[in-house]
Formats: sequence, C-alpha cells, structure tokens
Amino acid sequence: MAEYINIRGQNIEVVASDPANPTLGQIWYNSTSNTLKGQGFGAASWATGNNLNTSRFALAGAGIQTAALAFGGYSTNYTGATEEYNGTSWTNNPTGLNTARNYLAGTGTQIAALGFGGEAPGSPTTGATEEYDGATWVTSNPLNTARYGIGSAGTQTAGLAFGGEIAPPITGATEEYDGTSWANNPTGLNTARTGVAGCGIQTAALAFGGYNPTSTGATEEYNGTSWVTSPGSLNTARREMGGAGTQTAGLAFGGLISPPAATGSSAATEEYDGTSWTTSPASMSTARHRLGSAGTQASALGFGGGPPATNATEEWTGAAPTTVTITAS
Repeated sequence: MAEYINIRGQNIEVVASDPANPTLGQIWYNSTSNTLKGQGFGAASWATGNNLNTSRFALAGAGIQTAALAFGGYSTNYTGATEEYNGTSWTNNPTGLNTARNYLAGTGTQIAALGFGGEAPGSPTTGATEEYDGATWVTSNPLNTARYGIGSAGTQTAGLAFGGEIAPPITGATEEYDGTSWANNPTGLNTARTGVAGCGIQTAALAFGGYNPTSTGATEEYNGTSWVTSPGSLNTARREMGGAGTQTAGLAFGGLISPPAATGSSAATEEYDGTSWTTSPASMSTARHRLGSAGTQASALGFGGGPPATNATEEWTGAAPTTVTITAS
C-alpha cells in the first residue's frame, strides 16, 4: 500500500486541535481526541423548510435562500400573493402584485425584485412588468412580446427575459430590461422553447430545459449579445423546473418530464460547472414542477409547485469542504 508521504509528499501532522483553515485533502492526527481527520467534501442535501402560507403552482421567485421572495401563481384562481422568506419561515405581504397571474418570471432580490409576463385573468398572455421595493409592487413598462413560460436572469435594473409562449407559438425571443423599459435583442435562443429555466446575470446568463415540441435538456449561454449552445445538456430533459446560481455554477431541480402528466414530475437535481451538468445523488423530497426558486448553487430554495398546488418548501445545501474523521473500513 502506498504511504501518505509518497502520495502527498509530507508526513501526517500531529496536532492538539484541528487546524483553523485546513486545505482540501489535508490529513492530520488530533492527539486530544486520538482521531485521524481530514478535509473533504460533505454530501449535498435537501432539507424541509416551513411551508408557504398560500399553496400554489406556476409562481415566481427571487432572492437568496435566507432572503427569498415568492409571488404570483395559481391555486384555486390567479393570485398576486407575495411572501417573504427569512431562512426559517414565510411572511405574507398584504400588498400583492397589481396584476394577479401565473406562469410568470421573476428575478432580482427580496427587496429589489422584478416580475414580468405570465397568464392573467381574461388574457392568455401578458407583458405586465412590476418592480418590488421590499414593501409594494409598482407597475413598469411591459415586455415587447407578451408571453408566459419565460426564462429569467439578472437584477431589477438589468433583467433578462427569454423564450416562452405567445399562446401559441413558442418563441426564443430575448429582451433586456434597463430598470425602465425592455429592449428586444435580435438574437434569440437557438432553441425556441417555453417552460425554460434560467439563472445568472444579464451579461452572463444560462438557459436550460424547456419544451418544444417535447421536454428538452438543451442548455445555452448568453454573453450579453448572443446565445451559444453549450455542449452539455441536462441529463434529465424536463421543463417548468427551478433554477438558481450563475452561468458557471448553475443548479436545476424539479420539473416535468415527458409525457406531460402529474406522474412525470421530477425530483432530480443537477449542477452545471460552465461546461456540463452532473446529476446529484440528492433529490428533492417532493417531486414537482412549476415551482418557484431562489438562491445559488451552494444554497438554494425551492417552493410551491404542482399541480395539485403545494406549499412545500425545501432548502438545498451543496457539497462543501468539511472536516471528517477517518476510520478503518
């Protein structure tokens, strides 16, 4: 058997207490606890959080895991209900969206969010755009192309909308928001689709999954000017899933697999490294699609979804460096 010194080029250090900032792969012997320890990766996992106050699906989300926003959706009717998550529980905001709707898109932060598009009562599609300041929603200029099932990325003052359905057809149209109005980008998605997920910022966005004419795993990267198809597709082709993170560290979870039936809901979780997707061994506890999402690849939030409408909330913790005790096997 190879010795540690021949592999790492150093002896195992004997210490009275664990190092304050160990490096990945470092091994040491703790003489106080008489244990051999090392720095490795802990397992990724989903944990159950407190439920939304309003069960719903086809809602939007914004923010991070400890400061998230849920808004819009459908339960027994279209809703504009808005809730804030503090990392522990959801609180209703008495001021909802001005345009109640479902299947809308959202981006930004809990105190500076952007909601746009969707389906509204009496209208198969809407381009309505609203800005949230942490207390109320204010109506802004609408999308140039009214649609639902839109992918989103960016911030309240630099948002991105792509894909969706114009009841019909399905589109790859891309628009950029500057904090006041939307501008069309003549270069749309290479694969037009609806139910597409997104993450990142306006100048470095990621689009993945969707539907046209069946569920797809197609992944595209946006550089602020045009879309480039990534060589890596989702391992599980699906649509209407949750998305979080950045262009080089994305997260996809939940969604609907073809055929379009409730039994086709997925709990699968995948991570993107800027080139390819890797399926995580940790799946969501509740398989669902049309869910809301927020956060990063390391710390994400999934909430709501269905149908039927659910209020279930789950918190994702990605694999991260951690100190482990090494035992003989």
